[in-house]
Amino acid sequence: MVHEALAQELIDMTDEDRRLQPGALGDDFGAQLAYRRVAARNGDRLADILDEHGWPTADLVGPEAARRAWLIAQHADRQLHVQRRALALLSEAVGAGRADPAQLAMLHDRVSVNEGRPQRYGTQIAGVVDGAPVPWPCEDPDRMDERRARVGLDPFAVHVANHAP
Repeated sequence: MVHEALAQELIDMTDEDRRLQPGALGDDFGAQLAYRRVAARNGDRLADILDEHGWPTADLVGPEAARRAWLIAQHADRQLHVQRRALALLSEAVGAGRADPAQLAMLHDRVSVNEGRPQRYGTQIAGVVDGAPVPWPCEDPDRMDERRARVGLDPFAVHVANHAP
């Protein structure tokens, strides 16, 4: 049975995140601060949700709200403890067949980059050089597309084409 109130809360939280995110990427410090506040508040609330419910799977909140929970974890960059906890719980849910392995791969990369370690799947883009997206460092880059395929991610070339300016 889907927990409708929790599902709606996760969707509402990420709607605000998405609305403010474009301003966070510009030069407007007020917009950046507003986004940081929302991301931190969402991260705090996700921590409470994880304590109460574990990872919000599609069984609990429906597929869209489960995806939104992952998005909150992805954006909790200044709350590494929340990201690590989400990673552990999402990993358990994927192992039980109750969550998306691609989301786990992306969160794994995000946590790795935030910890200063090479990413595994090449999902995190550091910037654009000469018009081409450049990923953060990746472990064993020659086998990255094999790892990406195992979790249902597109090949790296397709991924960076989607991030081209």
